Amino acid sequence: MKKLFTYLLILLTLTAFSLKAQQLPLLSQYMFNGFLVNPAVAGVDGYTSITLTAREQWLGLVDAPKTEIIAFQSRLYTANHVKRTKSVWRNFTKPLRNGKVGIGGYLYNDKNGLIDRTGGQFTYAYHIRLQSSQLSFGVSATMYQFSIDKNKINLESNQDALVNTSDLNMFIPDFNFGVYYSTKNYYAGFSISQLAQSSMQLSNENASKYKLYRHYYLTGGYKVDVNDDIVIVPSILIKSTNQLASQVDISGKIYFRDDYYAGLSFRTGSAFVIMGGVTVDKFTFGYAFDYNLNAIRKHSFGSHEVMAALRFGDTARKYRWINRN
Repeated sequence: MKKLFTYLLILLTLTAFSLKAQQLPLLSQYMFNGFLVNPAVAGVDGYTSITLTAREQWLGLVDAPKTEIIAFQSRLYTANHVKRTKSVWRNFTKPLRNGKVGIGGYLYNDKNGLIDRTGGQFTYAYHIRLQSSQLSFGVSATMYQFSIDKNKINLESNQDALVNTSDLNMFIPDFNFGVYYSTKNYYAGFSISQLAQSSMQLSNENASKYKLYRHYYLTGGYKVDVNDDIVIVPSILIKSTNQLASQVDISGKIYFRDDYYAGLSFRTGSAFVIMGGVTVDKFTFGYAFDYNLNAIRKHSFGSHEVMAALRFGDTARKYRWINRN
């Protein structure tokens, strides 16, 4: 049984890179919820957004990972208005004059074979207005329940004491930290997740106690205005752990008249991603397809991800719950 639990911990670590939603959700369309990668991004654009995401990983495999997420972020203002703008996409990094605090949070459920995770995160960010840019800091408190479905464990003997005497579930708290610098045309950020390296106690035996790895993220992107109708945003996300396991996402998105977008992404050693979406008033709907580049493509039809987002705050507003010091 110790081998079984060791295998589960290894699986947890590996899937954290192949699908970051296993611990702190990072999906193919993570750019719509940047604070999931870096807590300092919460409220950085001055808008309020609510996002629903559903992902099915490695279609064709039995008990393949499935993830559902609902996320929220906003900026708290001391003034009663937000600067009016023609396009939310063209000004997504522009600092606002009023309001320094951003908040965010999400709830998620993730199933991966016999492993089930249900949890969430609350994020607090503080934004400092510079002359022509913005410097942001953020911290997140996280908590999720890690559980193993006993009914999916195949044992040589049904009298295994460890499985029969343990409920095989636990609550795991931790926290993250990030810093983010943004201007009108580019951004860069660095963050660390699982700073406390919380332990996973699968039984009362010390041998079954393992610490989670710290994860490090370096992000950057640049906005190119081709003309009045087209904007191109190349970006990069570098992920690593304190065990020196690393992965890089190289992406490029193009926005057409603020109504449509399309993008391509390459995830080293993992997948090639095609994405696209449409914006109707304050609603955005997106879809991403991951084509696997590793050996798993022989057994899978790829991964699918759908996203629906509500984004508002580009007109004058006054909310009592947000109008505070």
